[in-house]
Amino acid sequence: MASAVDEVVQKPGEWPVDPQEDIAVSKDRIWIDGCFDFSHHGHAGAMLQARRLGKQLLVGVHSDQEILDNKGPTVMTLAERVSAVDACRWSTKSIPSAPYVTSLPWISHYGCHYVVHGDDVTSDSSGEDCYRFVKAAGRFLVVKRTPGISTTDLVGRMLLCTKNHFIRSLTRTLSGEEGPGSTEERSKRGEEMSQRIKDYASDTTGLQPGVLVLSWTESAPTVDSKSNLMTESYQTMVDGEGPKLGQRVVYVDGGFDLFSSGHIEFLRQVVKAEETLGRQSGWYDASSVQQRCKTGKDDGFGPAYIVAGVHDDEVINHWKGVNYPIMNIFERGLCVLQCRYIHAVIFSAPFTPSKEYLTNLPFGTPHAVYHGPTAFMPLTYDPYSEAKIMGIYREIGNHDFQNVNAGEIVQRIMRSRQLYEERQRKKGEKAAGEEAVRRRELMEEEAAALEKERAINRKPEIKD
Repeated sequence: MASAVDEVVQKPGEWPVDPQEDIAVSKDRIWIDGCFDFSHHGHAGAMLQARRLGKQLLVGVHSDQEILDNKGPTVMTLAERVSAVDACRWSTKSIPSAPYVTSLPWISHYGCHYVVHGDDVTSDSSGEDCYRFVKAAGRFLVVKRTPGISTTDLVGRMLLCTKNHFIRSLTRTLSGEEGPGSTEERSKRGEEMSQRIKDYASDTTGLQPGVLVLSWTESAPTVDSKSNLMTESYQTMVDGEGPKLGQRVVYVDGGFDLFSSGHIEFLRQVVKAEETLGRQSGWYDASSVQQRCKTGKDDGFGPAYIVAGVHDDEVINHWKGVNYPIMNIFERGLCVLQCRYIHAVIFSAPFTPSKEYLTNLPFGTPHAVYHGPTAFMPLTYDPYSEAKIMGIYREIGNHDFQNVNAGEIVQRIMRSRQLYEERQRKKGEKAAGEEAVRRRELMEEEAAALEKERAINRKPEIKD
């Protein structure tokens, strides 16, 4: 842990990532740091605002031990938290094991002039301001904290089993037709949410349009219906870039609850798989690059255009039960939107991507539909049967984070409940009583029994 007086200084060869020698400090190179426990959209919002203040964003990620010493236990490991930071479109580089008390020698070594943080106060274990050194040097900038979301909020939902975060219809909520409060309050909230979706769909600079955002309206009355779909079911929420010359369109879908390293690594592996196919097909050959330059700008874009479908809260809760999803569709969608491996997002995507749905995608029939190894929702049928018949279904194999999903994260919280509740109390949040915790345990047991029954009736097809 950093001393209350001295700042942490490394020697060449000891820095966690290169460069090992100091580089020139620039006001265009911004530093932001934090725990980044859970990959929620509040973290992404801070990085977006910071990125807009410069041309590069370096993100310091504190070690598990430093967080434990100063704040309490983390839910996610350092490797899991770094993977989330690396996946953010506005992050230029992650710096693991950055000191909890932000150090001038560290930010200067990596060439950053300014440090950015939200408008909340962060203190170390001694109660002192974590940014006291950079503030004294006049190198501290404040951005607005994202309201309504934090790691503490999410832990509270898990421990208290609440469902009041669910959204019935995202489009009606955005238009102010649904939600708590007066008509004026709903309208204002809808406008703010719509603006946030637009912001999170921005490109790597955070300033220009990037991700294309669509919504899909289900015409069927039930969550597991396989009724016919119409092309007019798609609505554009935010204009963005479509597929470029020669790119393969790839479709993935899921709940993406608590957007974890399991989801992130799956998406990264999809990109890697498509890059491998691209090399095999000559995508990176000089002649192919030259041809793309003749017909338009070749800015180094990859061979695949990744489209991610995000399911509604009702759909996920129908299959998983308890109070899943822990994040609502708006929160989960923002997490997917900020991910650098995604080029388009479809809100309220159907749980079963039928042939008609896939062939009527605005981008045309996808070249591939990918699914990963993470087991979270055992089903009574195969939602990818039609993609398999079409010959476009692909699977991503095992990876280091394949078991990290919303259920695993909740179990981590439950196993260390007393430590997390102490962290809740320090933040002034309501702690879960024994009765509430036992209720959560019973609900999880009932959900597990239902999943076991489904598995008996049919060998589980898994979806996350």
